[in-house]
Amino acid sequence: MRPVEQPGSSSIDDPTYWWFAARNDLLRAALERWVGRPERVLDVGSADAPSAGWLPQSGRVAVDLDPRGLVAGRDACASALALPFRDASFDLVAAFDVIEHCEPEARVVEELARVLRPGGRLLVSVPAYQWAWSDHDVRAGHHRRYTRRRLVAAIERQGLQVERATHAFALVFPMFVAERVVRRLRPPDPGAGRLPRPAPAVDRLLRALCRTEARLITRRDLPWGSSVLVAAVKPG
Repeated sequence: MRPVEQPGSSSIDDPTYWWFAARNDLLRAALERWVGRPERVLDVGSADAPSAGWLPQSGRVAVDLDPRGLVAGRDACASALALPFRDASFDLVAAFDVIEHCEPEARVVEELARVLRPGGRLLVSVPAYQWAWSDHDVRAGHHRRYTRRRLVAAIERQGLQVERATHAFALVFPMFVAERVVRRLRPPDPGAGRLPRPAPAVDRLLRALCRTEARLITRRDLPWGSSVLVAAVKPG
């Protein structure tokens, strides 16, 4: 099978969209304790940093297929399926909403583990639930959506130890389900490209619910939600 990776970085086009801000806060609340004090950080697939601005910037290198958010002379325009770095190069590797863009799945997870040094940490997020597949996933270049069990299994197969696996976007999940039902009932719009902007009152509600969830997710794993987040460690 020929390796395939679809470019993303839709957040470069619309960085103020509520979901990007909420994802940043939820990722930080759920995963920051695994960051530590890394000397070298690899940020795969979010060169524009809407979800990774809270990661240490000293020693940070970004990799993305979309060159717009890359810093010349520091970052690399490359595929997550063939990372241009030596084995065991990084103390921390982050791949937020990346793995679902890559085929085969095993290749991208193998690459993320390969460049991680022994004792290093891997932070990952992916979209949840294959039943939620829609035209949005097609336009975004996704190959699959995930259960928590599937993501954990994919990471553990590469010899990493998963220390946390939780869902996110739990408090807005009823609205997510309703939105997916509406997408199923209406004919797809092949011309639709931009993310739909909610009404101002709905936007404020979504952001407020996610701020509340960020406080919850620091203390406990969440059993459902439209994303899955994982923190894993490479044995020393």
